Amino acid sequence: MVPDPALITALRKSQAAHKYSHGHALILAGGVGRGGAARLAARGALRMGAGLVTVACPPAALQENAARLDAIMLRPLRDGAALGAMLDDPRLTALCLGPGLGLGAREAVLVEAALQPRPARETVILDADALTLLAQSPDLRALLHPSCILTPHEGEFARLCPDLAAGLRDATTSDARAAIVTQAAQDLGAVVLLKGPLTVIAAPDGAVATSAARGDRAAPWLATAGSGDVLAGFITGLAARGVAPMQAAIWGAYLHLEAALDFGPGLIAEDLPERLPKIFRRLGV
Repeated sequence: MVPDPALITALRKSQAAHKYSHGHALILAGGVGRGGAARLAARGALRMGAGLVTVACPPAALQENAARLDAIMLRPLRDGAALGAMLDDPRLTALCLGPGLGLGAREAVLVEAALQPRPARETVILDADALTLLAQSPDLRALLHPSCILTPHEGEFARLCPDLAAGLRDATTSDARAAIVTQAAQDLGAVVLLKGPLTVIAAPDGAVATSAARGDRAAPWLATAGSGDVLAGFITGLAARGVAPMQAAIWGAYLHLEAALDFGPGLIAEDLPERLPKIFRRLGV
């Protein structure tokens, strides 16, 4: 697969730039013992070149996360009001929530706060638990907008779009799957990235793309805990740097697969961000 030349341009950093020139990504983490997924996403966003990455977690989880984070910053997050205050910072350019977040009432309020309209709206990446909360609440789904990127696997997709689930299970061609994901994106009003050996990315305006991990590009070792969290982080890092939602999803999926192919068998999720420097050099970034 030949990379998009625009990706190489987007990944390059100017010698005159500073960290805020490349965006600030905020990753929400879960409670005590549930921070690993968010830390994986944060590492992915940082390796993708986001100028700053912050993990926000419940106060009780601060010590646990502080022991595991260095270049990634850390802030306490009590509730939806506190998140709203964080998001008022215009330097914040991307928000990722869902990995390890939790499914309680507090977390539903966080999703609601994340989706509120603001004058300078950041890209919002919703994965894992955030998708389950969306599936449970029509009111939350109604807040989705075109600057949202949803990254479900097939089970999460079935909960989000139960009317399309049977068609997806029966789809035997790439075109059929693409048509179903496109319908989902239009119904939800957001970019949808359906993960799998044939990853499909669709936007509300009807744009659609695929990333096939098949044949000589098969990477079955991506079926490991945390790889999806890293993908969410890759997309968040690109979005933080100003890449539009559809393109961030497409390029994130491409680089995620490239990282897996570069590492090979034995891959664990932690390995994926660490392959990016080599891939960037190969691309000529």
